[in-house]
Amino acid sequence: MEQNIYSVVFKVTHAGGSGSCFYLKDHDLFVTNYHVVEGFHTVAVHDNDRNPYPAKVVLVNPTLDIALLAVDHDFSSLPSLHLAADDSLAISNKIRVAGYPYGMPFTVTEGTVSSPRQLMNGQYYIQTDAAVNPGNSGGPIINERNEVVGITVSKFTNSDADNMGFGIRVETLHKLFDSLGELDRDCFQVQCESCDELISDEEEFCPSCGEKLPEGVFEERQLSPLSEFCEAAIAKMGINPILARDGNEAWLFHKGSSEIRLFVYDRTYLFAVSPINLLPKKEVERVLDYMLDTDFYPYKLGIEGRQIYICYRIHLADISEESEERIQQNLVRLAEKADEMDNMMVEQFGCEFSAYSKQDNEA
Repeated sequence: MEQNIYSVVFKVTHAGGSGSCFYLKDHDLFVTNYHVVEGFHTVAVHDNDRNPYPAKVVLVNPTLDIALLAVDHDFSSLPSLHLAADDSLAISNKIRVAGYPYGMPFTVTEGTVSSPRQLMNGQYYIQTDAAVNPGNSGGPIINERNEVVGITVSKFTNSDADNMGFGIRVETLHKLFDSLGELDRDCFQVQCESCDELISDEEEFCPSCGEKLPEGVFEERQLSPLSEFCEAAIAKMGINPILARDGNEAWLFHKGSSEIRLFVYDRTYLFAVSPINLLPKKEVERVLDYMLDTDFYPYKLGIEGRQIYICYRIHLADISEESEERIQQNLVRLAEKADEMDNMMVEQFGCEFSAYSKQDNEA
């Protein structure tokens, strides 16, 4: 069962953070929460082998807190994950919550149903004692028959509500799919809560029934000038910046085998860091001599435990019209150098690849 969930639950990332989603083969769509993708029409979904795919947000229903994503890729090899029947949950039923809490690797937590119909904010939700954390939002809640009984939400916070998790009931998802008809997979659409009309043009009121639409629902979040600067450098590396986004002014991607982390620290510095290798368990002196005797300017090498890093740091005040091309080239070169060095360190010094490296057999 866990292997089935492992295959069909993906991480969602964009410039605002991350969440979870799951693939429904019968519809060839990914399901997540609206609040996970709010403000974005294009996001990235990542499988558990760290392969990213660009995804279009093709439908949002803010009232139901559901969004559907379409990915132009063949996922036919993935197993089918089916929706449970309506009203199939009862108190004390065993369930599992699957997702990427805090953007960390995939996890499954187990629990029981505390209430299958907990009324909150005018809607009924599943309440469970399974561990639910930010980042789990949008992932599936699975019953013992390996069926989806709900969509995890972690937006409810209460300092006195320890050991409480909530989910959107599967009945809501059934009704959503029943109301869709044929869905345009190439454009962003808002579903009117009143009449179920799908609206692709920016409107203040539903053109079908006149219902007022949620304010700002069509708006896309704009990148900061610094983010645009960084994403221009990422594009020069041959990487799709959308696939690299990992939160506000933070990016995470692989250049060849090396993981590259680009982020702003304390609103003061821009860092580019790559964990390239692990020190060998024997004959460490040769590696250390190489690191101490070699001029890596403008980059620096560092060690934490056995982990070797290559790093580039620039003060934000030093980024100007005169320097931006040079800094971007330094960022590009760091990614290229990391991809060169990790192989060289293995071949010449007997280092190991970092756990963060991505080898050909993982691609």
